[in-house]
Amino acid sequence: MYRLIALLLLAACAAPQKTVTLGRYRAPDAPIYSNAVLDVPRLAGSWQQVATFGAAGDCKPGAAEITSRARGLEISYRLCQSGHDVQGKGAMQPVGPGRFQVPGQPAPWWVLWADADYRTLVIGSPDGRVGFILNRGSFPSDRLKAARELLDFNGYDLKQLVVY
Repeated sequence: MYRLIALLLLAACAAPQKTVTLGRYRAPDAPIYSNAVLDVPRLAGSWQQVATFGAAGDCKPGAAEITSRARGLEISYRLCQSGHDVQGKGAMQPVGPGRFQVPGQPAPWWVLWADADYRTLVIGSPDGRVGFILNRGSFPSDRLKAARELLDFNGYDLKQLVVY
């Protein structure tokens, strides 16, 4: 009984979780398409955030580590989204072709584009609250141009894109 009371008191003292409100960066009526032929195992590895939507605020570009497990992909990330540090970890649950529910995210991640060598990923969501570019290795201007074109094609407001 005393242990239960002590646990309840400890829980009451815990800091409340910070709620982050993410902006909406795409036209809600614009069509959006995920990558239906995504080679999911090739997503495994270390990714650096090279662009995001909204003011960068005080946060710095983030990173994601995707690991392939027998039961599927797992992720650990810290990203700058709408000027806020957002982090999470856990299983990436597939919810459709090229679409994943990611722990700590307000909407499923749709992989809008992956270059042929899986060095650059463009991530978005139909509601427009999620939008950023992940990369590994160098990030040449031709891939940035292609990523911008994909975001534009999927209804994103490129005036709000911050490239690091």
